[in-house]
Amino acid sequence: MGNPLSDFGLGLIIPTAFLAAIAWLVPIWLRWRMPEGVRPLMMLSLLSTIIVLSLGALMFLGLYLLQGAELAALTSAGIGPAIWYFVRLSISAGLIWAPIMVLSIAGLPKTWVHETW
Repeated sequence: MGNPLSDFGLGLIIPTAFLAAIAWLVPIWLRWRMPEGVRPLMMLSLLSTIIVLSLGALMFLGLYLLQGAELAALTSAGIGPAIWYFVRLSISAGLIWAPIMVLSIAGLPKTWVHETW
């Protein structure tokens, strides 16, 4: 058994901070690459969700690998079920990242210069 503090940090604090950071920063990053307006904002929301969901799944895969799981064992049932498993974990973590991402997206229209909300 390892140090409980480092296990707590690796298992909860670091992943939560990572998910919160990407949920806040991805919409802001996409803002610079998309035009202003309601339709682009909806597309930005969809793209942000897909990107954060993917990064969350990759984070969970990385945590499994850091804790000693082997990639061959994770994909023994096939690559599809393995991907779906990590995507489901990221969807479950949406309780953490989704509200933060919604707040980040909701603040974007106040930065618009050419369009009005």
